[in-house]
Amino acid sequence: MTTEYAGQGDADRTLELLWGLAEPPSRGPKPRLSVPAIVRAAIEIADAEGLAQLSMRKVADRLGVGATSLYTYVPGKHELIDVMLDTVIGEVPRPDGKGDWRTRLARMARDDWALYTRHPWILHIAGHRPVMGPNTLAAAGSALGILAGLGLPEDEVITMIDFVDGYVRGMARDAADAAQAEQRTGQTDEQWWASQIPLWHKHFDVTARPDLPDPARVAAVAGAHERKFEFGLQRILDGIAGYLAERGLTSS
Repeated sequence: MTTEYAGQGDADRTLELLWGLAEPPSRGPKPRLSVPAIVRAAIEIADAEGLAQLSMRKVADRLGVGATSLYTYVPGKHELIDVMLDTVIGEVPRPDGKGDWRTRLARMARDDWALYTRHPWILHIAGHRPVMGPNTLAAAGSALGILAGLGLPEDEVITMIDFVDGYVRGMARDAADAAQAEQRTGQTDEQWWASQIPLWHKHFDVTARPDLPDPARVAAVAGAHERKFEFGLQRILDGIAGYLAERGLTSS
């Protein structure tokens, strides 16, 4: 799937939409639509069909209006995607400050995993240029606040948060790819690997090639995306804790 990039549209118009700065028309008939309604319809399409299938015409059809009507509210698809992204990021609970950094960082990672599971199209938007919307900035501030006060330089705090987010996105992308493969082929990952086992043993002497992985062992963990996610998350947290210990910094 083609990757989308945040911020490709008109920056001024995008910021107006994100922060509600656009002036409503003072004259004329009452508007039939609203930006939130358009964004919600677009999110529903992306959830059901994927980001590649999103178009201004499809959004208009869903709302029962002509496509040209949308451009009164949203300049185009790029600006719409930016507002969609900031909108769904607003679904993620902000950290409540309870627990130590490890508990809070794990909670953040799990909340992001849930967000990507609900809206897998987010994974096809490059995340290195964030949308400068209210929800995105609030989420970034909350994330950085988890490690604030531990004595780390700001650049290391940012890097650690990016590292955790990159891990969550990668694992969520793998799970989304597996779900899409199942939808297209009618086979789960477990079923596919199970079908390979007899072929593997037919063509290879596993005992003579210990360097080759046995599909039976791979099949045993295939599809266990959430379990693998949790395992890896704990190892990342272990690594951060170890780094703090090496630096002689508090881990509370």
